[in-house]
Amino acid sequence: MDDQTQALAATAAPGNFTLGKLTEKLPPHVWFGVSAVFHYLGPAFAVLLFPHVGVLGMAWLRIATAALIFAPLTRPWRSFARADGTTRLLLLAFGACLAVMNCSFYLALDRLPISLVAAIEFVGIIGVAAIGLRSTRNLAALAIAVAGTLLLIDVRWSDDPIGLFWAILNGALFVGYIVLGHRVAASGAGSGIAGLGAAMAIAFIVVLPIGFTDALPAFFSLPLLLAAIGVGICSSVIPYICDQFAMSRLPRASFALMLSLLPVTATLIGVVVLRQIPGFIDCLGIALVVAGVAFHKPASAG
Repeated sequence: MDDQTQALAATAAPGNFTLGKLTEKLPPHVWFGVSAVFHYLGPAFAVLLFPHVGVLGMAWLRIATAALIFAPLTRPWRSFARADGTTRLLLLAFGACLAVMNCSFYLALDRLPISLVAAIEFVGIIGVAAIGLRSTRNLAALAIAVAGTLLLIDVRWSDDPIGLFWAILNGALFVGYIVLGHRVAASGAGSGIAGLGAAMAIAFIVVLPIGFTDALPAFFSLPLLLAAIGVGICSSVIPYICDQFAMSRLPRASFALMLSLLPVTATLIGVVVLRQIPGFIDCLGIALVVAGVAFHKPASAG
């Protein structure tokens, strides 16, 4: 265990260690599956709220909800105070990444189809997976998963340069989320949640002056406020916690490869929630992605 890992472990509340032990009873793939489902449920609901609270207002409400939920559970002020200098820089970087990533994601969704935003996001993920996959078998698994994803996602260019800028920025920051998230999770699931709570508090400070004005209408409408809180829980609490549980036990490259399952969960949510029945090409893409992830052999998480 390196100094940074020890520092993160020292910031964790005692109850988080018990939670970390409980997570060991379930395979990391289960936690990833839960995260993958909520990864698309949140944005689906968020887009419906854009006309009422604005894009940045929705991002503000999402991050504020998560920060307020994490605060009493992880006591981020104590975690940050006890951390050493290196760990504080890590938490600051992770928090800033979360803040700007969420804002740029919503700004991209407001101008571009979600399929194009997801395609650009996946480009960075491919790079993370490729860097860490050193065996011929794993490279073949990555190729199969990428082929399936390209079938599922309508990859096309756009005449909206501003939307493309936000989508590219979101994709780059999503890579940062994977890299920084793994460093935070290196201290174990329970300590990783403590670090996540501190980072989310930092993210809230970053967005505090950005979307507060747009978010104000939610405070005068209880149904709108409850809907926004629901989006925050679905988007930034459940999936981020599950990601930490998965990241603490999966190598970074393996986690990045499994992210190719996200288009599959998006398709399934489309069937259940939106009654969008996939065609033959969609089913073929799903089959290739599942085959690629199944064929992949994880390295030891160390």
